[in-house]
Amino acid sequence: MFRLQPIFFVVGVMVIIIGLSMLVPAAVDLYYGNPDWRIFAQASMTTIGLGGMACLACRSDIGPRVSARQGYVLTVVSWIAVSITGALPLWYSSLEISFCDAVFETVSGLTTTGSTVLSGLDQMPPGLLVWRSIMQWLGGIGIIVTALALLPMMRVGGMQLFQMESSDRSEKLSPRIRDMCLQIVTIYSVLTLICVILYRFFGMNWFDAINYGMTTLSTGGYATSDLSFAKFDSSLSLHWVGIVFMFAGALPFTAYAVLIRKRSLKALIGNQQIKLFCLIISVFTLLLTLRLAQISDDSIFRSLTMAAFNLVSVITTTGYASGDYLLWGPAAVMLFFFATFIGGCSGSTAGGFKMFRLYVVFTGLQAHFMRLRSPSAIVVSRIDRHEITSDIFNAVTVFVCLLGLSYAVVTVALGLTGLDLITSMSAAATALANVGPGLGNIIGPAGNFQSLPDSAKWILDVAMILGRLEFETLLVLLMPSFWRD
Repeated sequence: MFRLQPIFFVVGVMVIIIGLSMLVPAAVDLYYGNPDWRIFAQASMTTIGLGGMACLACRSDIGPRVSARQGYVLTVVSWIAVSITGALPLWYSSLEISFCDAVFETVSGLTTTGSTVLSGLDQMPPGLLVWRSIMQWLGGIGIIVTALALLPMMRVGGMQLFQMESSDRSEKLSPRIRDMCLQIVTIYSVLTLICVILYRFFGMNWFDAINYGMTTLSTGGYATSDLSFAKFDSSLSLHWVGIVFMFAGALPFTAYAVLIRKRSLKALIGNQQIKLFCLIISVFTLLLTLRLAQISDDSIFRSLTMAAFNLVSVITTTGYASGDYLLWGPAAVMLFFFATFIGGCSGSTAGGFKMFRLYVVFTGLQAHFMRLRSPSAIVVSRIDRHEITSDIFNAVTVFVCLLGLSYAVVTVALGLTGLDLITSMSAAATALANVGPGLGNIIGPAGNFQSLPDSAKWILDVAMILGRLEFETLLVLLMPSFWRD
């Protein structure tokens, strides 16, 4: 029998985490003397109250574990619940934005997409800026992963929930899922702290350093200025700090854990995903640097910095902009468009297609052509000494089909709301890949999503969650057979 009590209990826990997190921007606004601290306090109490009621109502019938069907429903409902409750401070705030815009900003933050409907960030209350950064930091590592790490009672179907949200299918680092998630959260927190310190050391004030530190490691891209990272255009050192930690956020966090445990760089250097990731970034950066050297009078080092920063920002799905790369020419725009879909490594904070799947596709093509040459040959494809089985090839094939189908459906749906072709195509791509800025004059690096109709924003909300959960977790709920006993 399909039981809802465990689902609502865990969803209540997630909502409580969001409510407690709202106390941080409340304290920030109180410190700076901004009256918005009352709004955050009110939203926090409301959110904690809703989550607490759900937990209390279902605490007596949690059960020993969450089944596969319950896990899918729980993951999707959790993300919807935290997106709605997380939007309350934005909706109640002095910004006077609609509920649709508040939810869009929240979904974009929690999925680390980085698309925004807000402008005037330089004059915005500090608490709201901190709240946007906190949402991206929590969403980067995953709401469910955070709950699994922090709460001992979250031992119901832990590994399954972890894989549904994070897409990481690597080996267990620990026999206990809570210990594994705690390791990942600790590594994530330490890297964020190092990033904040380096940003401060190279010239940011503490407020900017903390906000950019959270949104860099989470590969989210929310900024404290309408100029995004172009606010620090004169400091190339800050750009390189951003490059390093965006890259670090796009690497598999399980590899960091193995690196610490075995104290060997082989966990990173020998990882096939990371090798492919480095190769693609190097080639694309070289091409963009050569292009910038042709069209600008900047030094080679500055051209390299701008090319590397914007490329890493897009390919890791962070979404920072240090300039309008649409002005770099059609070839550069096309390269950025393809980079939008690539993404980082599996088990990272980045979105997109992911290096693991890309490597599987390459090895699958290689094996196919080897069989064409020698039909009787037995070809075994491997990644990091593990065999790539037919199940893995099938899973990647299904993902490619779902990605293509979802992209077509979202693009057509956006077109029906009145958007032009370029805006519809790029908005669908950035939402499904969780990148942030799109192409064109409306949602390009120099624009935002404010002018889009509400219907388009609701479509993009669904697309961002769909891309964050990597299609299967959400789409399986649409199957009638899923709901039959």
